[in-house]
Amino acid sequence: MSQTTEHAFESYVEEILLNKGGWHRGAREDWDKQLALFPRRIFAFIAATQPKLWESMRKLHGEVLEKALLDVLVKDLGSKGALHVLRHGFKFYGKVFRLAYFKPAHGLNYESQQLFQMNCLTVTRQVPCDPNGRDTVDMVLDVNGLPVATIELKNPGTGQNWRHAVRQYKQDRDPRKPLFEFKKRALVHFAVDPDEVYMATRLLGESTVFLPFNRGSHPGEVQCGAGNPQHPSGYRTGYFWEDVLGRETFMDILANFIFVEEKEEKVEDGKGGFRIERKETMIFPRYHQLDSVNKLIATVGREGPGQNYLIQHSAGSGKTNSISWLSHRLASLHSRDDRKVFDCVVVITDRQVLDRHLQEAVYQIEHAQGVVKAIDQDSRQLAAALVDGTKIVVTTLQKFPFVLRGLLRTAGARSMEDATEDEREQAREWEAMLAKRNYAIIADEAHSSQSGESARELKALLGSAMPEESDEEQSDWEDRLNQVMASRGRQPNLSFFAFTATPKGKTLELFGRVRENGSGLPEPFHLYSMRQAIEEGFILDVLQNYTTYATFFRVVKAVEDDPDLPRKKAARALAKFMTLHPHNIEQKTEVIVEHFRQKVKSLINGKAKAMVVASSRLHAVRYKESFDRYLKEHRVSGVRALVAFSGRVRDPDTGMEYTEPGMNIDCVSGKPISEAQLPKRFASPDYQVLLVANKYQTGFDQPLLCAMYVDKRLDGVQAVQTLSRLNRITPGKSTPFVLDFVNESEDIYSAFKPYYDATFLREVSDPHQLEALKHELDRYQIYHDSEVEAFARSFYKHPDKQASQDHAAMHQALQPAVDRFNALDDDAERTEFRDKLSGYVKVYAFMSQILPYHDRALEMLYVFARMLLPLIPLSKESEHVSFSDEISLEYYRLQMTHSGDILVKEGEDAGVKSPTDVGSRENVEDRKPLSEIIDTLNEKFGTDFTDEDRLFFEQIREKARTHQEVIDLRQSNPFDKFQLGLRKLIETLIMQRMSENDAIVTRWMDDKDFGNAAFEVLSKAIYESIPPESECA
Repeated sequence: MSQTTEHAFESYVEEILLNKGGWHRGAREDWDKQLALFPRRIFAFIAATQPKLWESMRKLHGEVLEKALLDVLVKDLGSKGALHVLRHGFKFYGKVFRLAYFKPAHGLNYESQQLFQMNCLTVTRQVPCDPNGRDTVDMVLDVNGLPVATIELKNPGTGQNWRHAVRQYKQDRDPRKPLFEFKKRALVHFAVDPDEVYMATRLLGESTVFLPFNRGSHPGEVQCGAGNPQHPSGYRTGYFWEDVLGRETFMDILANFIFVEEKEEKVEDGKGGFRIERKETMIFPRYHQLDSVNKLIATVGREGPGQNYLIQHSAGSGKTNSISWLSHRLASLHSRDDRKVFDCVVVITDRQVLDRHLQEAVYQIEHAQGVVKAIDQDSRQLAAALVDGTKIVVTTLQKFPFVLRGLLRTAGARSMEDATEDEREQAREWEAMLAKRNYAIIADEAHSSQSGESARELKALLGSAMPEESDEEQSDWEDRLNQVMASRGRQPNLSFFAFTATPKGKTLELFGRVRENGSGLPEPFHLYSMRQAIEEGFILDVLQNYTTYATFFRVVKAVEDDPDLPRKKAARALAKFMTLHPHNIEQKTEVIVEHFRQKVKSLINGKAKAMVVASSRLHAVRYKESFDRYLKEHRVSGVRALVAFSGRVRDPDTGMEYTEPGMNIDCVSGKPISEAQLPKRFASPDYQVLLVANKYQTGFDQPLLCAMYVDKRLDGVQAVQTLSRLNRITPGKSTPFVLDFVNESEDIYSAFKPYYDATFLREVSDPHQLEALKHELDRYQIYHDSEVEAFARSFYKHPDKQASQDHAAMHQALQPAVDRFNALDDDAERTEFRDKLSGYVKVYAFMSQILPYHDRALEMLYVFARMLLPLIPLSKESEHVSFSDEISLEYYRLQMTHSGDILVKEGEDAGVKSPTDVGSRENVEDRKPLSEIIDTLNEKFGTDFTDEDRLFFEQIREKARTHQEVIDLRQSNPFDKFQLGLRKLIETLIMQRMSENDAIVTRWMDDKDFGNAAFEVLSKAIYESIPPESECA
């Protein structure tokens, strides 16, 4: 038999499953294609594992038992689903018949162990999948006669790969047929070749979504992208047959991982209103989720409590599901000597979605209530849950400081002051009891509002001793967790499982592990990199269209100055801001609003949204006022802004005080929008722009965000977390756009590098290069102009006029180009063409974010090339192409994307550094002599100040740096708050010296922009000249 045929690959897979996986070979004769079941296997399993029940029913029903039993089973499968029946059985004449037995959590019950061993897992080849046709699916996997998975195999030796298997599922497999009907039979469908595995849990024709089920190119390493490494078997997908489909692992997935997620979505009803749609999704673990949970469980089972684990999983990794699965497994985990490892699992999060998600997932697995307790009331509820021995407690860290008070109330006291001695004694007993138990504490990074005091109380309640205070004004969840751990050390009864996408140096020190034969430095226990998430299509690359204002302006100016390029009023309007004053919010507002209207608003069928990141709360307030003025004065419709900041803000210039709800008046109800309501109202079609100051920059998932305008200094983890608000995917969303008024691309590069992998920069700013690229591509003669135009004629039809044959027409227009490409004998020429075609798509997507192109040929080639790229073969070393490009194109209608490109690719590694001293450190910037204030003012405002005028500012600085009030202000505040308190003092000092330099003082007081620019430089010089408190001690 030729080893290049699909049959040979199929035979190899079957052999591995039979010899190594614990499966049995199935006969097609056992298959009932009308019912999509293996009835003979079902009856054999029931008779073998439940003989008394089977015999009693045989006596009652005689020869019709099998038919009657099948009728009831088929009805239950239709109403409750195969997963429910597999886990909990089905009722027949009041008796429960089991269709599977799962491995018990411990070995104390011999009968349960024996029943688990009696499960019969069968693989059957070439199974008929259409009751009325002759189509067959390559493989069906069943458990005791109930089909649970299908597999389509492709061998590249026949010119086919996993993409062809996906196409077969989409085009040739009817989701209405019994085997493929959602939830009722097969739970998952795999498209597989020797190199990659993809999966789907619901077939929906062309709308079917297949997700990668791959290990990653370099598992466990930072430089890990999409795909799979070599495997000892010779097939890169050997892990799938030998490990994932191994008997115990596969049964574990069926028992403890798969669940049905239910969501309600608000969708347009086509009549100007909205309706609520209920959506169900079968969740099957992605490979890194399965791998991380299984490795954690195995390691904890060996090591017991008292250890720490760092799980570095990128955004888009599905942390919510991973935490749910890990929580459930830890709650029932037993050691090798069959002792329960943890008495309670505490999940610390601020996300209510995790509460509901965890409860639903655990209920489906255990079919029992009360396993998960979400603490949504007060500390008394939390205290009661801990005392009662609830298996899984989901809470926020803020409730822990009040648990001791809650224990008293649980003991019967009305308050701490009124507690009797008996009540206090009862509370002390409970407190001592809690400290004797073993806890698994899972920290979800999405919670970002815990205080250091709360974190200390958690350790004080479940352990002992008190940690030190943090010196940081705005430390995040990770910093506070580090404080607890560093000050307390490891506790023998507490295990921490810290989930984060961006671990800091101190986090790695406390939770990381030194790997054998590794670097000798602490590393995460498990890693799913940002690069892999991007390449696998789970998040978008937020740096691909990242643009500094300088780059943005250069490109716009090129349009304005070059008579050969298309000109447009919008480009001329933007080009007028040759010098963008740092504090002129009015200018920035115009740039933001006009860019959003022209380049962003129409994306995702007009649903696109944007975020503006302000440097301070006062800055956000002024942005909101500026936005409202601009939108009103220019009669802009269809754009509304909300602002987000904490507490109250007083404007020192006007004395007015602002709150978030007070500034956000609902355009529908006319009432203030509360802080709790804001995310939901922003998600509605009523609002498009969110102005934020130290809020919604972490843990905020809004997939409709397509652009971000940054007017704040961003460093390190904060830069990664802030820009990552854009990376969530949704149908029709392409690469997001970032316009940065403050930071340099090199700084953003440095911030992302440790968490992505090695990086290099590439700046695209030549508007002419598209024509040059198109000219080079045309010369290959892979596509013809007539084919590009034919594709465009179908693609650009109005949605109301599109017919089903238009999709076929587009593929018909593409096929000749695919055939010509495949006919090329020279691999170098193939690679060269493909690279240039990919480059054209990226450059057009970038340039069109800024430039108003009006060239039909460029636009038509862009959409043609986007569809063509996934259809022409890739080499192993070339970049990964998202299989969702075709879906994205359905949403694309002359929408544009553009920006300078920070590419984070291969190269040298970059690490994160642990703090070397105690306390906070301000952003390290190049120190500039105060003399530059003169250059700054002369350049920006056309003044003619001299070096003598510099002495005036130096005198102000010297006077301020010795002023006790200024010193106190410096030593107790970060720079932005220092500036707020300093302004009035500086203005007083300047007025006192008016006689020494009337020109500067007059300009300062009369010209607000001038004063702001001078104050920015002067305040920084004063701040840096005064040592922080720790250096004065």
